[in-house]
Amino acid sequence: MKFRGYFVEDIPRRKFLQMSLKGGIALAATPALMTELLSYKGSEKAGAKLALDPQILKKTIKHALEKGGEFAEVYVENRISRNILMEESKFKSGVFALSQGAGVRVISGDKTGYAYTDDITEEKLMNAAEGASFIARGTKAMGPVDLKKVKRKSFITVKLPLEGVADEKRLEIMKRANQAALDYDPKIKMASISYYDEIRGRTVANSEGLLLSDELPLLFFIVQTLGVGKDTRHMGRERLSRHSGFEMFDEVSPEEVAQTCARESIAMLEAKDAPAGIMDVVMQNGWGGVLVLEAVGHPLEGDGIARKTGVFTGKMGQKVASDVFTMVDDGTLPNFRGTTNFDDEGTQMKRNVLIKNGVLEKYMTDILSAKQLKMERTGNGRRESFRYIPIPRMTNTFIEKGKDKPGDILASTKKGLYVQSLSGGSVNPITGMFNFTCREAYLIEDGKKTIPVKGATLIGSCQDVIVNVDAVGDNLAFGPGICGKGQVAEVSAGQPTVRIRGITVGGSRAKR
Repeated sequence: MKFRGYFVEDIPRRKFLQMSLKGGIALAATPALMTELLSYKGSEKAGAKLALDPQILKKTIKHALEKGGEFAEVYVENRISRNILMEESKFKSGVFALSQGAGVRVISGDKTGYAYTDDITEEKLMNAAEGASFIARGTKAMGPVDLKKVKRKSFITVKLPLEGVADEKRLEIMKRANQAALDYDPKIKMASISYYDEIRGRTVANSEGLLLSDELPLLFFIVQTLGVGKDTRHMGRERLSRHSGFEMFDEVSPEEVAQTCARESIAMLEAKDAPAGIMDVVMQNGWGGVLVLEAVGHPLEGDGIARKTGVFTGKMGQKVASDVFTMVDDGTLPNFRGTTNFDDEGTQMKRNVLIKNGVLEKYMTDILSAKQLKMERTGNGRRESFRYIPIPRMTNTFIEKGKDKPGDILASTKKGLYVQSLSGGSVNPITGMFNFTCREAYLIEDGKKTIPVKGATLIGSCQDVIVNVDAVGDNLAFGPGICGKGQVAEVSAGQPTVRIRGITVGGSRAKR
Protein backbone atom coordinates (compact mmCIF):
# COMPACT_ATOMS: atom_id res chain seq x y z
CA MET A 1 0.00 0.00 0.00
CA LYS A 2 1.44 3.39 -0.93
CA PHE A 3 1.09 5.76 2.01
CA ARG A 4 1.73 9.44 2.52
CA GLY A 5 2.70 10.13 6.13
CA TYR A 6 1.50 13.04 8.27
CA PHE A 7 2.01 14.18 11.83
CA VAL A 8 -1.14 14.57 13.88
CA GLU A 9 -0.85 18.33 14.02
CA ASP A 10 -0.48 18.59 10.24
CA ILE A 11 -4.00 17.56 9.26
CA PRO A 12 -7.37 18.24 10.90
CA ARG A 13 -9.41 15.11 11.60
CA ARG A 14 -12.38 16.36 9.61
CA LYS A 15 -10.15 16.89 6.59
CA PHE A 16 -8.59 13.47 7.14
CA LEU A 17 -12.01 11.81 7.02
CA GLN A 18 -13.42 13.82 4.15
CA MET A 19 -10.50 14.40 1.78
CA SER A 20 -10.57 12.73 -1.63
CA LEU A 21 -7.71 10.26 -1.77
CA LYS A 22 -5.44 9.12 -4.52
CA GLY A 23 -3.87 5.98 -3.11
CA GLY A 24 -3.75 5.66 0.66
CA ILE A 25 -3.10 7.63 3.78
CA ALA A 26 -2.15 6.41 7.23
CA LEU A 27 -2.08 8.56 10.33
CA ALA A 28 -0.21 7.15 13.31
CA ALA A 29 0.16 8.41 16.85
CA THR A 30 2.82 7.99 19.47
CA PRO A 31 1.53 7.38 23.02
CA ALA A 32 1.93 11.09 23.86
CA LEU A 33 -0.40 12.04 21.00
CA MET A 34 -3.09 9.42 21.57
CA THR A 35 -5.43 11.77 23.42
CA GLU A 36 -5.42 14.27 20.57
CA LEU A 37 -5.75 11.61 17.91
CA LEU A 38 -8.59 9.76 19.62
CA SER A 39 -10.79 12.80 20.11
CA TYR A 40 -13.49 11.90 17.61
CA LYS A 41 -16.96 12.31 19.18
CA GLY A 42 -18.95 10.38 16.61
CA SER A 43 -20.62 13.39 15.01
CA GLU A 44 -18.68 13.23 11.73
CA LYS A 45 -19.92 10.71 9.19
CA ALA A 46 -17.37 8.81 7.15
CA GLY A 47 -18.55 6.06 4.86
CA ALA A 48 -16.67 3.91 2.39
CA LYS A 49 -19.03 4.19 -0.58
CA LEU A 50 -17.59 5.46 -3.86
CA ALA A 51 -19.43 7.45 -6.49
CA LEU A 52 -18.42 5.77 -9.76
CA ASP A 53 -19.58 6.50 -13.28
CA PRO A 54 -20.90 3.24 -14.80
CA GLN A 55 -19.90 4.50 -18.23
CA ILE A 56 -16.24 4.65 -17.18
CA LEU A 57 -16.46 1.10 -15.83
CA LYS A 58 -18.08 -0.04 -19.08
CA LYS A 59 -15.39 1.72 -21.12
CA THR A 60 -12.67 0.09 -19.02
CA ILE A 61 -14.11 -3.40 -19.57
CA LYS A 62 -14.41 -2.77 -23.30
CA HIS A 63 -10.79 -1.63 -23.49
CA ALA A 64 -9.63 -4.66 -21.51
CA LEU A 65 -11.20 -7.00 -24.10
CA GLU A 66 -10.30 -5.14 -27.27
CA LYS A 67 -7.23 -7.33 -27.90
CA GLY A 68 -8.97 -10.58 -26.93
CA GLY A 69 -10.05 -12.54 -23.91
CA GLU A 70 -13.33 -14.06 -22.79
CA PHE A 71 -13.91 -12.30 -19.47
CA ALA A 72 -12.98 -8.94 -17.97
CA GLU A 73 -13.68 -7.40 -14.59
CA VAL A 74 -13.12 -4.17 -12.69
CA TYR A 75 -12.93 -4.35 -8.89
CA VAL A 76 -12.95 -1.06 -6.97
CA GLU A 77 -12.35 -0.80 -3.24
CA ASN A 78 -12.31 1.89 -0.57
CA ARG A 79 -11.28 0.97 2.98
CA ILE A 80 -11.39 3.12 6.14
CA SER A 81 -9.79 1.51 9.18
CA ARG A 82 -8.48 2.16 12.68
CA ASN A 83 -6.15 0.02 14.78
CA ILE A 84 -5.54 0.72 18.49
CA LEU A 85 -3.18 -1.14 20.84
CA MET A 86 -3.20 -1.13 24.64
CA GLU A 87 -0.38 -2.78 26.59
CA GLU A 88 0.65 -2.58 30.25
CA SER A 89 -2.55 -0.57 30.91
CA LYS A 90 -1.42 2.18 28.53
CA PHE A 91 -2.49 3.05 25.00
CA LYS A 92 0.65 2.43 22.97
CA SER A 93 -0.43 3.20 19.40
CA GLY A 94 -3.29 4.19 17.16
CA VAL A 95 -3.40 4.12 13.38
CA PHE A 96 -6.15 5.49 11.16
CA ALA A 97 -5.86 4.57 7.49
CA LEU A 98 -7.66 5.11 4.23
CA SER A 99 -6.91 2.90 1.25
CA GLN A 100 -8.46 3.20 -2.18
CA GLY A 101 -7.83 1.61 -5.56
CA ALA A 102 -9.03 -0.59 -8.40
CA GLY A 103 -7.92 -3.74 -10.17
CA VAL A 104 -8.65 -4.88 -13.73
CA ARG A 105 -8.61 -8.57 -14.63
CA VAL A 106 -8.75 -10.36 -17.98
CA ILE A 107 -9.21 -14.13 -18.37
CA SER A 108 -8.21 -15.88 -21.58
CA GLY A 109 -8.39 -19.66 -21.43
CA ASP A 110 -6.44 -20.70 -18.34
CA LYS A 111 -4.44 -17.46 -18.26
CA THR A 112 -5.19 -14.44 -16.11
CA GLY A 113 -3.92 -10.91 -16.61
CA TYR A 114 -4.17 -8.44 -13.74
CA ALA A 115 -3.16 -4.84 -13.12
CA TYR A 116 -4.19 -2.39 -10.42
CA THR A 117 -4.02 1.30 -9.67
CA ASP A 118 -4.37 3.23 -6.43
CA ASP A 119 -5.48 6.31 -8.38
CA ILE A 120 -9.09 5.86 -9.51
CA THR A 121 -9.25 8.01 -12.61
CA GLU A 122 -10.34 7.13 -16.12
CA GLU A 123 -6.78 7.41 -17.39
CA LYS A 124 -5.36 5.07 -14.75
CA LEU A 125 -8.17 2.55 -15.21
CA MET A 126 -7.48 2.49 -18.95
CA ASN A 127 -3.77 1.92 -18.25
CA ALA A 128 -4.64 -0.97 -15.94
CA ALA A 129 -6.96 -2.44 -18.58
CA GLU A 130 -4.15 -2.20 -21.13
CA GLY A 131 -1.76 -4.06 -18.84
CA ALA A 132 -4.24 -6.78 -17.90
CA SER A 133 -5.14 -7.40 -21.56
CA PHE A 134 -1.59 -8.33 -22.56
CA ILE A 135 -2.12 -12.06 -21.88
CA ALA A 136 -5.12 -12.17 -24.25
CA ARG A 137 -3.51 -10.60 -27.32
CA GLY A 138 -4.14 -12.55 -30.48
CA THR A 139 -7.32 -14.21 -29.27
CA LYS A 140 -10.84 -13.41 -30.40
CA ALA A 141 -12.07 -10.05 -29.09
CA MET A 142 -15.47 -9.59 -27.47
CA GLY A 143 -17.93 -6.80 -28.15
CA PRO A 144 -19.18 -4.20 -25.65
CA VAL A 145 -21.45 -5.30 -22.82
CA ASP A 146 -24.13 -3.25 -21.09
CA LEU A 147 -23.85 -3.08 -17.33
CA LYS A 148 -26.91 -3.68 -15.18
CA LYS A 149 -27.08 -2.86 -11.50
CA VAL A 150 -28.10 -5.85 -9.40
CA LYS A 151 -28.60 -6.53 -5.72
CA ARG A 152 -27.64 -9.53 -3.65
CA LYS A 153 -29.29 -10.85 -0.53
CA SER A 154 -27.67 -9.31 2.55
CA PHE A 155 -26.48 -11.42 5.49
CA ILE A 156 -25.08 -8.52 7.50
CA THR A 157 -27.14 -6.27 9.75
CA VAL A 158 -25.90 -3.18 11.57
CA LYS A 159 -27.57 -1.56 14.58
CA LEU A 160 -24.77 0.80 15.71
CA PRO A 161 -22.79 1.94 12.64
CA LEU A 162 -19.06 2.21 13.24
CA GLU A 163 -18.86 5.66 11.66
CA GLY A 164 -21.16 7.02 14.35
CA VAL A 165 -19.22 5.63 17.33
CA ALA A 166 -17.10 8.04 19.35
CA ASP A 167 -13.50 6.96 19.87
CA GLU A 168 -14.00 7.29 23.63
CA LYS A 169 -16.35 4.30 23.34
CA ARG A 170 -13.62 2.25 21.69
CA LEU A 171 -11.13 3.19 24.41
CA GLU A 172 -13.68 2.40 27.10
CA ILE A 173 -14.18 -1.11 25.69
CA MET A 174 -10.42 -1.69 25.77
CA LYS A 175 -10.09 -0.36 29.32
CA ARG A 176 -12.90 -2.63 30.52
CA ALA A 177 -11.23 -5.69 28.99
CA ASN A 178 -7.85 -4.73 30.46
CA GLN A 179 -9.28 -4.28 33.95
CA ALA A 180 -11.30 -7.50 33.82
CA ALA A 181 -8.20 -9.44 32.81
CA LEU A 182 -6.06 -8.00 35.62
CA ASP A 183 -8.83 -8.51 38.18
CA TYR A 184 -9.28 -12.18 37.28
CA ASP A 185 -6.32 -13.45 39.29
CA PRO A 186 -3.19 -11.91 40.88
CA LYS A 187 -1.10 -14.21 38.70
CA ILE A 188 -2.22 -12.24 35.61
CA LYS A 189 0.70 -9.84 35.32
CA MET A 190 0.01 -8.21 31.96
CA ALA A 191 -2.73 -7.79 29.39
CA SER A 192 -2.58 -6.75 25.76
CA ILE A 193 -5.73 -5.44 24.07
CA SER A 194 -5.91 -4.98 20.31
CA TYR A 195 -8.87 -3.24 18.66
CA TYR A 196 -9.39 -3.06 14.89
CA ASP A 197 -12.34 -1.93 12.83
CA GLU A 198 -12.91 -1.06 9.20
CA ILE A 199 -15.56 -0.12 6.68
CA ARG A 200 -14.89 -1.52 3.22
CA GLY A 201 -16.76 -0.34 0.16
CA ARG A 202 -16.70 -2.63 -2.91
CA THR A 203 -17.85 -2.28 -6.50
CA VAL A 204 -17.64 -5.15 -8.99
CA ALA A 205 -18.34 -4.72 -12.72
CA ASN A 206 -17.66 -7.37 -15.35
CA SER A 207 -18.16 -8.35 -18.98
CA GLU A 208 -21.17 -10.50 -18.07
CA GLY A 209 -23.04 -7.25 -17.44
CA LEU A 210 -22.79 -7.34 -13.65
CA LEU A 211 -22.64 -4.08 -11.69
CA LEU A 212 -22.75 -4.57 -7.94
CA SER A 213 -21.79 -2.52 -4.86
CA ASP A 214 -21.94 -2.83 -1.09
CA GLU A 215 -20.34 -1.61 2.12
CA LEU A 216 -19.07 -3.98 4.83
CA PRO A 217 -18.19 -3.18 8.46
CA LEU A 218 -15.73 -5.42 10.32
CA LEU A 219 -14.61 -5.60 13.96
CA PHE A 220 -11.68 -7.63 15.32
CA PHE A 221 -10.99 -7.61 19.08
CA ILE A 222 -8.07 -9.56 20.56
CA VAL A 223 -7.15 -10.01 24.22
CA GLN A 224 -3.90 -11.61 25.36
CA THR A 225 -2.97 -12.19 29.00
CA LEU A 226 0.26 -13.30 30.61
CA GLY A 227 -0.06 -15.60 33.61
CA VAL A 228 3.04 -16.03 35.76
CA GLY A 229 3.52 -18.87 38.26
CA LYS A 230 6.45 -19.94 40.39
CA ASP A 231 8.55 -21.29 37.52
CA THR A 232 6.14 -21.05 34.62
CA ARG A 233 4.29 -18.55 32.49
CA HIS A 234 1.60 -18.83 29.83
CA MET A 235 0.22 -16.35 27.31
CA GLY A 236 -3.49 -16.85 26.74
CA ARG A 237 -5.43 -15.48 23.80
CA GLU A 238 -9.09 -14.89 23.00
CA ARG A 239 -10.58 -13.28 19.87
CA LEU A 240 -13.91 -11.80 18.91
CA SER A 241 -14.73 -10.71 15.37
CA ARG A 242 -17.81 -10.07 13.26
CA HIS A 243 -19.08 -8.20 10.27
CA SER A 244 -21.41 -5.98 12.28
CA GLY A 245 -21.76 -2.67 14.02
CA PHE A 246 -20.55 -1.75 17.50
CA GLU A 247 -23.45 -3.73 18.98
CA MET A 248 -21.08 -6.71 18.94
CA PHE A 249 -19.91 -5.62 22.40
CA ASP A 250 -23.49 -5.61 23.73
CA GLU A 251 -23.86 -9.23 22.67
CA VAL A 252 -20.44 -10.37 23.92
CA SER A 253 -18.96 -8.08 26.56
CA PRO A 254 -15.25 -7.16 26.65
CA GLU A 255 -15.17 -8.53 30.21
CA GLU A 256 -16.29 -11.94 28.96
CA VAL A 257 -13.54 -12.01 26.33
CA ALA A 258 -10.90 -10.98 28.87
CA GLN A 259 -12.01 -13.47 31.53
CA THR A 260 -12.00 -16.35 29.05
CA CYS A 261 -8.47 -15.42 28.06
CA ALA A 262 -7.28 -15.05 31.66
CA ARG A 263 -8.78 -18.42 32.62
CA GLU A 264 -6.56 -20.13 30.05
CA SER A 265 -3.45 -18.31 31.26
CA ILE A 266 -4.03 -19.44 34.86
CA ALA A 267 -5.08 -23.01 34.02
CA MET A 268 -1.97 -23.67 31.94
CA LEU A 269 0.45 -22.55 34.68
CA GLU A 270 0.07 -26.05 36.15
CA ALA A 271 0.76 -27.79 32.82
CA LYS A 272 3.12 -30.77 32.68
CA ASP A 273 5.09 -31.93 29.66
CA ALA A 274 2.83 -33.57 27.09
CA PRO A 275 3.29 -37.24 26.23
CA ALA A 276 4.17 -38.31 22.69
CA GLY A 277 2.74 -41.17 20.69
CA ILE A 278 -0.40 -42.34 18.94
CA MET A 279 -3.49 -41.68 21.02
CA ASP A 280 -7.19 -40.85 20.87
CA VAL A 281 -7.89 -37.11 20.77
CA VAL A 282 -11.06 -35.35 21.85
CA MET A 283 -11.30 -31.79 20.50
CA GLN A 284 -13.54 -29.25 22.22
CA ASN A 285 -16.11 -27.41 20.15
CA GLY A 286 -15.23 -24.05 18.59
CA TRP A 287 -11.88 -22.87 17.25
CA GLY A 288 -10.55 -26.45 17.12
CA GLY A 289 -12.30 -26.49 13.76
CA VAL A 290 -9.26 -24.68 12.38
CA LEU A 291 -7.59 -28.09 12.03
CA VAL A 292 -10.24 -29.21 9.54
CA LEU A 293 -10.33 -25.76 7.90
CA GLU A 294 -6.62 -25.91 7.18
CA ALA A 295 -6.04 -29.63 6.71
CA VAL A 296 -9.19 -30.45 4.72
CA GLY A 297 -10.52 -27.08 3.53
CA HIS A 298 -7.49 -25.94 1.55
CA PRO A 299 -7.23 -29.21 -0.43
CA LEU A 300 -10.90 -28.72 -1.42
CA GLU A 301 -10.31 -25.30 -2.99
CA GLY A 302 -10.89 -25.36 -6.73
CA ASP A 303 -7.60 -23.89 -7.97
CA GLY A 304 -5.58 -26.81 -6.61
CA ILE A 305 -8.12 -29.28 -7.96
CA ALA A 306 -7.96 -27.64 -11.41
CA ARG A 307 -4.16 -28.03 -11.34
CA LYS A 308 -4.64 -31.66 -10.22
CA THR A 309 -2.39 -31.09 -7.21
CA GLY A 310 -4.88 -31.46 -4.33
CA VAL A 311 -5.21 -34.69 -2.36
CA PHE A 312 -8.93 -34.80 -3.20
CA THR A 313 -8.42 -34.50 -6.97
CA GLY A 314 -10.61 -36.96 -8.86
CA LYS A 315 -12.47 -38.11 -5.74
CA MET A 316 -15.82 -36.42 -6.34
CA GLY A 317 -18.61 -38.77 -5.24
CA GLN A 318 -16.21 -41.06 -3.42
CA LYS A 319 -16.09 -41.95 0.27
CA VAL A 320 -13.29 -39.91 1.83
CA ALA A 321 -14.33 -39.69 5.51
CA SER A 322 -16.28 -41.55 8.17
CA ASP A 323 -20.08 -41.79 8.05
CA VAL A 324 -20.48 -39.27 10.90
CA PHE A 325 -18.37 -36.60 9.19
CA THR A 326 -20.07 -33.76 7.30
CA MET A 327 -18.13 -30.62 6.35
CA VAL A 328 -19.71 -27.34 5.25
CA ASP A 329 -18.50 -23.96 3.99
CA ASP A 330 -21.23 -21.38 4.48
CA GLY A 331 -20.77 -17.70 3.63
CA THR A 332 -24.34 -16.83 4.63
CA LEU A 333 -24.12 -17.22 8.42
CA PRO A 334 -25.44 -13.87 9.71
CA ASN A 335 -22.69 -11.38 10.63
CA PHE A 336 -19.94 -14.03 10.88
CA ARG A 337 -16.34 -13.00 10.21
CA GLY A 338 -16.20 -15.10 7.04
CA THR A 339 -19.55 -13.82 5.74
CA THR A 340 -20.09 -11.19 3.05
CA ASN A 341 -23.15 -10.50 0.93
CA PHE A 342 -21.31 -11.67 -2.18
CA ASP A 343 -17.76 -12.77 -2.87
CA ASP A 344 -15.16 -10.46 -4.40
CA GLU A 345 -16.27 -11.47 -7.90
CA GLY A 346 -19.93 -10.63 -7.26
CA THR A 347 -21.18 -14.22 -6.86
CA GLN A 348 -23.83 -14.67 -4.19
CA MET A 349 -22.42 -16.42 -1.15
CA LYS A 350 -24.18 -19.66 -0.24
CA ARG A 351 -24.12 -22.76 1.92
CA ASN A 352 -21.91 -25.40 0.31
CA VAL A 353 -21.89 -28.93 1.70
CA LEU A 354 -18.42 -30.18 0.76
CA ILE A 355 -18.42 -33.63 2.36
CA LYS A 356 -21.70 -35.26 3.41
CA ASN A 357 -21.70 -38.34 5.62
CA GLY A 358 -18.20 -39.07 4.45
CA VAL A 359 -18.83 -38.62 0.69
CA LEU A 360 -17.11 -35.81 -1.24
CA GLU A 361 -19.84 -33.69 -2.86
CA LYS A 362 -18.37 -30.34 -3.85
CA TYR A 363 -15.25 -28.22 -4.32
CA MET A 364 -15.03 -24.50 -3.52
CA THR A 365 -14.68 -22.44 -6.69
CA ASP A 366 -14.20 -18.96 -8.07
CA ILE A 367 -15.06 -17.90 -11.64
CA LEU A 368 -11.87 -19.29 -13.19
CA SER A 369 -11.74 -22.66 -11.40
CA ALA A 370 -15.49 -23.17 -11.94
CA LYS A 371 -14.90 -22.74 -15.68
CA GLN A 372 -11.89 -25.07 -15.64
CA LEU A 373 -13.71 -27.77 -13.66
CA LYS A 374 -17.05 -27.23 -15.44
CA MET A 375 -18.73 -26.78 -12.07
CA GLU A 376 -20.95 -24.19 -10.41
CA ARG A 377 -19.59 -20.99 -8.91
CA THR A 378 -19.82 -21.49 -5.17
CA GLY A 379 -19.20 -17.90 -4.02
CA ASN A 380 -15.65 -18.52 -2.78
CA GLY A 381 -13.76 -16.05 -4.99
CA ARG A 382 -12.01 -13.83 -2.45
CA ARG A 383 -9.14 -11.36 -2.38
CA GLU A 384 -7.19 -9.54 0.32
CA SER A 385 -7.61 -6.17 -1.40
CA PHE A 386 -7.75 -4.56 -4.84
CA ARG A 387 -4.05 -5.37 -5.22
CA TYR A 388 -4.76 -9.11 -5.53
CA ILE A 389 -6.58 -11.36 -7.96
CA PRO A 390 -9.49 -13.35 -6.50
CA ILE A 391 -8.78 -17.00 -5.75
CA PRO A 392 -10.88 -19.80 -4.17
CA ARG A 393 -10.91 -19.27 -0.40
CA MET A 394 -12.96 -20.56 2.49
CA THR A 395 -15.51 -18.42 4.36
CA ASN A 396 -17.08 -20.01 7.46
CA THR A 397 -15.91 -23.62 7.38
CA PHE A 398 -17.01 -26.21 9.90
CA ILE A 399 -17.86 -29.79 10.82
CA GLU A 400 -21.64 -30.05 10.96
CA LYS A 401 -23.11 -30.94 14.34
CA GLY A 402 -23.84 -34.58 15.09
CA LYS A 403 -25.98 -36.49 17.58
CA ASP A 404 -23.52 -37.36 20.35
CA LYS A 405 -23.48 -35.64 23.73
CA PRO A 406 -20.10 -34.01 24.50
CA GLY A 407 -20.06 -35.56 27.98
CA ASP A 408 -20.62 -39.01 26.55
CA ILE A 409 -17.78 -38.58 24.07
CA LEU A 410 -15.35 -37.76 26.87
CA ALA A 411 -16.66 -40.42 29.23
CA SER A 412 -16.27 -43.16 26.60
CA THR A 413 -12.64 -42.22 25.91
CA LYS A 414 -10.57 -44.23 28.38
CA LYS A 415 -7.24 -42.58 27.67
CA GLY A 416 -6.01 -39.83 25.38
CA LEU A 417 -5.63 -36.08 24.90
CA TYR A 418 -8.34 -33.43 25.32
CA VAL A 419 -7.59 -30.41 23.11
CA GLN A 420 -9.35 -27.28 24.29
CA SER A 421 -7.74 -24.82 21.87
CA LEU A 422 -5.23 -24.86 19.04
CA SER A 423 -2.61 -22.29 18.16
CA GLY A 424 -0.73 -22.06 14.87
CA GLY A 425 -0.27 -24.82 12.35
CA SER A 426 0.55 -25.63 8.76
CA VAL A 427 -0.67 -27.97 6.05
CA ASN A 428 0.67 -29.15 2.71
CA PRO A 429 -2.37 -29.08 0.38
CA ILE A 430 -0.66 -31.44 -2.07
CA THR A 431 0.14 -34.22 0.40
CA GLY A 432 -2.45 -33.34 3.03
CA MET A 433 0.13 -33.59 5.84
CA PHE A 434 -0.32 -31.14 8.72
CA ASN A 435 0.92 -30.18 12.17
CA PHE A 436 -0.86 -28.03 14.75
CA THR A 437 0.28 -26.78 18.14
CA CYS A 438 -2.12 -27.21 21.07
CA ARG A 439 -2.33 -24.02 23.11
CA GLU A 440 -4.49 -25.57 25.83
CA ALA A 441 -4.72 -29.35 26.30
CA TYR A 442 -5.35 -31.91 29.05
CA LEU A 443 -4.80 -35.61 29.58
CA ILE A 444 -7.83 -37.92 29.46
CA GLU A 445 -7.70 -40.64 32.10
CA ASP A 446 -10.58 -43.06 32.67
CA GLY A 447 -12.98 -40.88 30.71
CA LYS A 448 -12.15 -37.68 32.59
CA LYS A 449 -10.20 -34.53 31.72
CA THR A 450 -7.33 -34.34 34.22
CA ILE A 451 -3.99 -32.50 34.29
CA PRO A 452 -3.10 -29.77 31.76
CA VAL A 453 -0.19 -30.50 29.42
CA LYS A 454 2.09 -28.27 27.37
CA GLY A 455 4.08 -28.77 24.19
CA ALA A 456 1.55 -31.05 22.46
CA THR A 457 1.48 -31.08 18.65
CA LEU A 458 -1.04 -32.87 16.43
CA ILE A 459 0.58 -34.48 13.38
CA GLY A 460 -0.99 -36.44 10.54
CA SER A 461 -2.71 -36.40 7.18
CA CYS A 462 -6.09 -34.86 6.48
CA GLN A 463 -7.44 -38.08 4.97
CA ASP A 464 -6.48 -40.19 7.99
CA VAL A 465 -8.03 -37.71 10.41
CA ILE A 466 -11.45 -37.48 8.79
CA VAL A 467 -11.61 -41.25 8.31
CA ASN A 468 -10.90 -41.74 12.01
CA VAL A 469 -13.51 -39.29 13.36
CA ASP A 470 -15.91 -41.65 15.14
CA ALA A 471 -17.95 -39.29 17.37
CA VAL A 472 -19.43 -35.83 16.64
CA GLY A 473 -21.21 -33.78 19.30
CA ASP A 474 -24.35 -31.69 19.07
CA ASN A 475 -22.67 -28.49 20.34
CA LEU A 476 -21.42 -26.69 17.21
CA ALA A 477 -19.47 -23.50 17.98
CA PHE A 478 -17.15 -21.16 16.04
CA GLY A 479 -14.04 -19.05 16.40
CA PRO A 480 -12.72 -16.19 14.23
CA GLY A 481 -9.42 -16.37 12.38
CA ILE A 482 -7.11 -15.17 9.65
CA CYS A 483 -6.35 -17.64 6.87
CA GLY A 484 -3.26 -17.32 4.69
CA LYS A 485 -2.76 -18.53 1.13
CA GLY A 486 -0.45 -16.03 -0.50
CA GLN A 487 -2.96 -13.43 0.65
CA VAL A 488 -4.98 -13.27 3.86
CA ALA A 489 -8.74 -13.68 4.28
CA GLU A 490 -11.14 -13.31 7.20
CA VAL A 491 -12.63 -16.68 8.13
CA SER A 492 -14.52 -18.48 10.86
CA ALA A 493 -13.71 -22.08 11.77
CA GLY A 494 -16.08 -24.29 13.73
CA GLN A 495 -16.89 -27.75 14.98
CA PRO A 496 -18.81 -29.57 17.69
CA THR A 497 -16.88 -31.68 20.18
CA VAL A 498 -15.31 -34.48 18.10
CA ARG A 499 -13.20 -37.57 18.77
CA ILE A 500 -10.41 -38.73 16.48
CA ARG A 501 -9.16 -42.26 17.04
CA GLY A 502 -5.42 -42.82 16.84
CA ILE A 503 -3.77 -39.53 15.87
CA THR A 504 -0.04 -38.89 16.28
CA VAL A 505 0.73 -36.50 19.11
CA GLY A 506 4.15 -34.92 19.35
CA GLY A 507 5.26 -34.14 22.90
CA SER A 508 8.30 -33.86 25.11
CA ARG A 509 7.98 -37.21 26.93
CA ALA A 510 7.05 -40.77 26.03
CA LYS A 511 3.45 -41.92 26.41
CA ARG A 512 2.87 -43.95 29.53
